[in-house]
Amino acid sequence: MPDFCSAYGCGNKRALQTRSRGITFHKFPKDTTLRKKWELAVRRDGFVATDRSMLCSEHFKDEDFDRTGQIVRLRLNVIPSIFNFPTSLQKQEVKRSTRTAKKAEESLAMDLTQFSNKDEPQKNLDHNYALPTSPTALKAKLSEAWARVESLEREKRNAKIRELRAKKNMGSVLQDLREKNLINENLQDKLECYSGKLLIIFGNMVYLYINALG
Repeated sequence: MPDFCSAYGCGNKRALQTRSRGITFHKFPKDTTLRKKWELAVRRDGFVATDRSMLCSEHFKDEDFDRTGQIVRLRLNVIPSIFNFPTSLQKQEVKRSTRTAKKAEESLAMDLTQFSNKDEPQKNLDHNYALPTSPTALKAKLSEAWARVESLEREKRNAKIRELRAKKNMGSVLQDLREKNLINENLQDKLECYSGKLLIIFGNMVYLYINALG
């Protein structure tokens, strides 16, 4: 029975094709505390990992791996952090626990209250798109905008990590082909300019070509 990645929306299967793309699979930790953190990280309602449950390497940062040996391993106590969650599963508001952050929130609420208690100017009936005057509604709008900004930044950061990982994997493949005289230096320089999905497509083509030669 094939092993699939347990992450939400990830269809990676443990097979020769994924291995050729540099994707590795890692079982959930045996340590109950760390395993629970992994289960919470995937945000699947009611999910409980089994001894066969796995996550693929696309859900970990590059610095989470130990690549010094022949086998790619995860470093001690790392937690998966790269996921493509739908909006319904994304955190809508970052919890602020420091004393300074709490004071800033209280100050914002007080300023909004004072602002709303001032004499309101005459309403312009031609414009119905003004900001809400209620402190609670305005604070909710600010929180929603902040959550959206954080979501976009996280997506950008994850895309950059995936691109760097693809470049690193393809770099080693190109170097290997260069040493075997399967490509020349000029072609290698041109191929290294590509990124993202083009790297993955080329990697699959190289893999099929090497198998055909074998």
